[in-house]
Amino acid sequence: MSLATKAVLLAYDPGIKPNEGGLPGLSVLKQVMGSINLFGLVAVVGALAVSAAVWAWGHHSGGHQAEANGKKGVMVSAGAALLMGAANGVVAFFSTLGTKVH
Repeated sequence: MSLATKAVLLAYDPGIKPNEGGLPGLSVLKQVMGSINLFGLVAVVGALAVSAAVWAWGHHSGGHQAEANGKKGVMVSAGAALLMGAANGVVAFFSTLGTKVH
């Protein structure tokens, strides 16, 4: 088998699959990522509360810029919460989709 043929076969399927027990410390890394996700969600709750307060204050005081910024903050906070909550599902979906590429 020539070197070019071997390179083509290697590029096509290198034979690498995710291995849960490959490196030590994987359980610690999972705990760290879960904690980061939790801190992010707590921060989003704070951002959502502040943005809702700015939205209400802007609406009742006639501050159209504050009202618009409050609305924007609520939407960004809601989107961030959606993405953080769906992170495992999104990664699993695209990982599974990626295994179908040949």
